[in-house]
Amino acid sequence: MSAILLLTTLVIAFLLGSVPWGIIIARLFYKTDIRAHGSGNIGTTNAMRTLGKRGGGSVFVLDFGKGLLAGFLGWLIFTYLVPLDDTLFHQSDFLAAAFAGCTLGHVFSPWLKFKGGKGIAVAVGCLFFTFGWLGTLIELGIFIVLVLLTRYVSIGSLAAAFACPFIGLWLLWGDWVAVAFCTLTSLVIIWAHRGNIKRLAEGNEHRIGKRKAE
Repeated sequence: MSAILLLTTLVIAFLLGSVPWGIIIARLFYKTDIRAHGSGNIGTTNAMRTLGKRGGGSVFVLDFGKGLLAGFLGWLIFTYLVPLDDTLFHQSDFLAAAFAGCTLGHVFSPWLKFKGGKGIAVAVGCLFFTFGWLGTLIELGIFIVLVLLTRYVSIGSLAAAFACPFIGLWLLWGDWVAVAFCTLTSLVIIWAHRGNIKRLAEGNEHRIGKRKAE
């Protein structure tokens, strides 16, 4: 029973994460396709550059919100649908499944031919349920400090993704299903940043505050 519910959590979270808010906001309010501008990505960073602070902020809130909602649904399913005598999976497994599903849905959106964003805003939203406030604040701290030091959003994102499995091991020690979900999600996010990694290696990655003409 709990295995079916865990798979259901993963699927629902995937579908929730697959909603491409960057494209929806750009088309509805700015009459443009965000993929035709900047990096071509549908996430917050490119939305900020393409749509401005208001449009980019809206995309962030909606992507962050679908992560929060996925985490809440994972908690809801475990709390109210998993029988008390079913000890096959733990609550953390459901929260980690929601984390993985929602993030992977964002990165591999079926509505965009299994293409999408890079998963950072979505992941952070869901981490509030998967890691709790402490683990999430550590992740945010890593991201913010490195972005401020380097002025590269991608470095902060990659560092936070790299740290995710280790924080998962610390907070979820012994719950190997949840740790596996966190590790898979981390690897997918790093893979989604492969273009950024290449540009960083070549020295032409976009810095915050740097004009394109430079």
